[in-house]
Amino acid sequence: MKYWLLLIGAWLSVSAASAQDVYACKNTRLSFFSSSPLEDIEAKTDKGASAINVKTKDIFFKVPISTFQFKKKLMQEHFNENYLESNKYPYAEFKGKINEAPEFSKDGTYPVTVTGTLNIHGVDKTYTAKGTITTQGSNISVTSTFNVRVADHGIKIPSLVIQNVAEVVAVTVNAIYTPYSK
Repeated sequence: MKYWLLLIGAWLSVSAASAQDVYACKNTRLSFFSSSPLEDIEAKTDKGASAINVKTKDIFFKVPISTFQFKKKLMQEHFNENYLESNKYPYAEFKGKINEAPEFSKDGTYPVTVTGTLNIHGVDKTYTAKGTITTQGSNISVTSTFNVRVADHGIKIPSLVIQNVAEVVAVTVNAIYTPYSK
């Protein structure tokens, strides 16, 4: 998808970053897991775009909602049409800042927390999540798992299926960044 180039370019102009400070990942992997009394639901995508500015510690993710893949086609259909309304709200987006000061120029693994705003279903909510940053050579990888309460983002679960969908969903993010070049 070419949208990630536009996304990173727009983010660069907003964050006033120079290219050598920015690392990008055009195939960010995101997944979510919902465990309920009647059914576990899992979906995955590798169509997210992400950027990290090592100077300012800003981090940004954007994923097309419709790219999440489910084991059952009907779940995917309900997810897009009834719950996330992906035609009306096509993207989930996170803009945040790393709270610690990892040594991006030195190989190593660093526990971090990130605070920022997650927009899902047109609703913004502030989150602070734990994660891990690993630097190796010119690559930076980020992993994090955090919980999202679906009601906090205006996502309504019909009472008919309330036993099938959890109120809190575990979201996992994995990204491997390389230096961004225009």
